[in-house]
Amino acid sequence: MKLLLVDDHALFRSGLKLLLRELPGENECFEAGNPFDALAFADREIDLILLDLSMPGSHGTSALERMRESFDDVPIVVISSEDDPALIRQVIDLGASGFVPKSSTHRILISALQLILAGGVYMPMHVLSQSARPVPSLTASDSSASDLPVHGMTERQYEVLLKAVRGQSNKAIARSLQLSEGTVKAHLSAAFRILGVSNRTEAVYAAAQLGIRQSD
Repeated sequence: MKLLLVDDHALFRSGLKLLLRELPGENECFEAGNPFDALAFADREIDLILLDLSMPGSHGTSALERMRESFDDVPIVVISSEDDPALIRQVIDLGASGFVPKSSTHRILISALQLILAGGVYMPMHVLSQSARPVPSLTASDSSASDLPVHGMTERQYEVLLKAVRGQSNKAIARSLQLSEGTVKAHLSAAFRILGVSNRTEAVYAAAQLGIRQSD
């Protein structure tokens, strides 16, 4: 597995490389001190990106947006010293597959990365608890009436939803399913309405409540 570490502190990158040895299999780490240098790896087969938001030359979520455009099929995990719930929700809405505060333990980091590599999305518990809201309940008749776990959702809407909660951008979803971006947006809007959510962050939580396996 090939990982790209994007952080302006060389010492932090070195520490991450040591921790990432706990991930299963043989891993190769590439490093970049800023998002601009990271773009040099866009033509490589990167499996996972660990990205710091606060770097010289980038403001707010600009680094994530730049990386998302260039690596739109690669899971991106934001690792930041900030843990503001509003920022974390924004990061997930922009297509990140997870947000791990730098104050987290190494066990939390490894568990989060394993979840993300399995197709899931990771958010800290304090954000999940604030994102909680009622979601549609399933009945036996619902489950037997359709192979889909959400009653009233079409197969295509569900397919688009799964890709969205995995962190894929609308552009990447459109390309992989051979749809227009407008059609992707329409499917997502319908799926969000059925789930009773308004954005990707809430959709991630709703999917978890319904037991939807994002790696399916």
